[in-house]
Amino acid sequence: MKCSASPLIRCNAPPLAALIPLLILFGIGVQTVIITTTLFAVWIIVLDSRAGVKQISPSLVEMAQSFGASPLAAFTKIYIWAALPEILAGVRIGLIRAVKGVIIGQLLVSIVGFGRLFELYSSNFLMEHFWAVLLVLFFFAFAIAEALAYLERRVDYYAASRS
Repeated sequence: MKCSASPLIRCNAPPLAALIPLLILFGIGVQTVIITTTLFAVWIIVLDSRAGVKQISPSLVEMAQSFGASPLAAFTKIYIWAALPEILAGVRIGLIRAVKGVIIGQLLVSIVGFGRLFELYSSNFLMEHFWAVLLVLFFFAFAIAEALAYLERRVDYYAASRS
């Protein structure tokens, strides 16, 4: 099926977890977990940042140029602040996906960290410990995601200044 602009037909990309066997070429260790985490998180951050920048009104950039702003000044004073809500949304979603990447990387590639604990507790039928580690991990991810959502709500008024 071809990808199209129709909202009824979606293009499904293969899951990133399918790339884990290819990542073993980098070796089995912490480096592979870092690469896995980066692959899980970076794309959503880049795409959300791009969407935020594309929504900036061209008149804001023209105004900055007419007042003699350098490209660096326009970037720091217009682009960053106007796209900040989408950038933070991308970071929030990317962080959640990064936690998923860490767990998948540690479980499938390099049995270290949380992956080692999950493997140890599940193989020894220590379900209380297994669920405790899982709940701590979920609470950690949820707390950071909510902190970023709070920050996102605090800077949401910048989105109104784009038009």
